[in-house]
Amino acid sequence: MTSHQVLNVDSLVTQIYETEEKLATEAAKIGQSYIEKVLENKSEATILLATGNSQLKFLDLIIAEQRIDWSRINLLHLDEYLGIEGDNSASFRFYLHEKVEKRINPKSFNYIIGDALEPIEECYRYTKLLEQYPIDLCCLGVGVNGHLAFNEPQVANFDDAHRVKIVKLDQQTRWVQVNQGHFKTLDQVPKYALTVTIPAILSAQKILCLAVGENKADIIQKTLKDDISPNCPASFLRKHSDATLLLDKKSAALLS
Repeated sequence: MTSHQVLNVDSLVTQIYETEEKLATEAAKIGQSYIEKVLENKSEATILLATGNSQLKFLDLIIAEQRIDWSRINLLHLDEYLGIEGDNSASFRFYLHEKVEKRINPKSFNYIIGDALEPIEECYRYTKLLEQYPIDLCCLGVGVNGHLAFNEPQVANFDDAHRVKIVKLDQQTRWVQVNQGHFKTLDQVPKYALTVTIPAILSAQKILCLAVGENKADIIQKTLKDDISPNCPASFLRKHSDATLLLDKKSAALLS
């Protein structure tokens, strides 16, 4: 008897697990095995990381297992608030430094500098890093409005000419940050962010997308059942040749 359900929609493989713990365990196994295979054929590999609650258990497990030779891994991340300092506990640089970089010894860890003096130049700098380090594995989550990284529905573009850009954040996205306790008030949440774009995400050789909790059930249904469009940026994952969407029972609640 299989330990999980499998649903295929277009090219996207969806796996549904009973609990978030089982989901995170399987995601860590998939990620580890893939990176090990990559390192059999190359001297180094690149992982593009997300932040957010869906990633916590997964990151803990993949680090704790100590199977990956981090000294051969280049790390980048998906997004950062515009204007935020790296030592702000709500910044994604802070999250990744505390929860990942301090626990491993990677070949490189390349942060988006949210408070760069010239944000447009920072987009160019990070674009060059993405060109220098082609992505082997992208790990990400899905926003309640379907965003991938900070590619909100109003700015998501499958044919985006940019690899990194500055975007205005949806108010729904900003409220999530307040509700999760990262900021005390909506006014404290930055209105703009720097994000890796949809084409850059889809350039990854392999994608692992994690979505947990009942608050994701509606958007997961739209991701898999509605047309592929910017109205639900996560639906673009259905175009990728090696993407896996991992759900728990709660986030998959509206799927038949």
